[in-house]
Amino acid sequence: MSVNVVQDSSGKSRSFGAVLSSVASRDQVLGVMSPIALLLLWEAAVHCGLLDPRFFPAPSQIFSTFWELTKSGLLWTNTWASLQRLFCGLLIGGIPAIALGIAMGLFRPLRAAIDPLVAATYPIPKSAVMPLVLLVFGLGESSKIVMVAMGVFFPILINSMAGVLQIDKIHLDVGKNFGASPWQVFYTIALPGALPLIMTGIKLGVGMGLILIAIAEMVGAQSGLGYMIWNAWEILSVERMYVGLFVISVLGVIISLILNEVERALVPWRANR
Repeated sequence: MSVNVVQDSSGKSRSFGAVLSSVASRDQVLGVMSPIALLLLWEAAVHCGLLDPRFFPAPSQIFSTFWELTKSGLLWTNTWASLQRLFCGLLIGGIPAIALGIAMGLFRPLRAAIDPLVAATYPIPKSAVMPLVLLVFGLGESSKIVMVAMGVFFPILINSMAGVLQIDKIHLDVGKNFGASPWQVFYTIALPGALPLIMTGIKLGVGMGLILIAIAEMVGAQSGLGYMIWNAWEILSVERMYVGLFVISVLGVIISLILNEVERALVPWRANR
C-alpha cells in the first residue's frame, strides 16, 4: 500500500495527512490570534488618543461592563430572551421553507407558479416590513418571532430548491422506475440529496435571524439584546451598546460552530472534503 509523502519547507518528508493536520492547526491559531490582535490594536489606539473613547471605548472598559452585566444577571436575561425568539422563528420559518423548497425542486409547475413570487418578495428589506408586522401582530412576542421567521424563510427556501435541482436526474428516475411514491421520493432521495445546501441555507437564515431579532427588539420590547442596545443608546451608555453587539457576534460564532457539527453528522461526505 502506497502512502502519499510530501516535503515541507525544511526539506523533511512528511505524510500528506500530517501536512493537512498542520495546516488545520495553523488555520485555527490564525483564527484565534486575528481577533486578539485587533482588540490589542484597538486598546492601543484608544490609549494613544487615536480613537475617541466617547464613541470607541477601550476593549478593557467594554469587558468590564460585560462582567458587571453578567454578574447582575441582566445580560443572561436579555440573551435568553433573544435566543428563544430566534429559535421559535427558525422553526416557524425554516420547516415550511424546507418542505416548500424541496417540493418546488421536484415539481416544475409548482416552481413556475411560486418562483416569481419569491423573486418579487425576497429583495424587500425585512426591516421595511416591520411597521406592517407590528400592525398585524402587535408589540408582543409574536411580531418579533414573525420577523425572524420572515428572515430565515427565503434563504432556506432558495437553498432547498437549489439542492434538489442539483441532484443528478438519474437518481430521481431510478426512484420512479422502482415505483417510489412522491413521499418516498421526497424523504429518501430529495431530502438527503438537498441536505448540503439546506444546511447552507440554515446558516444564512440564522445570520439573518440574528440581524432581524436585534432590529425587532428595538421597538416595543422590554427584553432582548436589541432592547439592551437601544436602551443603552437612550441613556448614552456606549460600553453597554458594545457589549450587546459583542454578544450578538459571539452568538453568531457559537451557532455557526454548532451547525457545522450538525452538518458533519448529517452530511459526512461533505465534511470530508
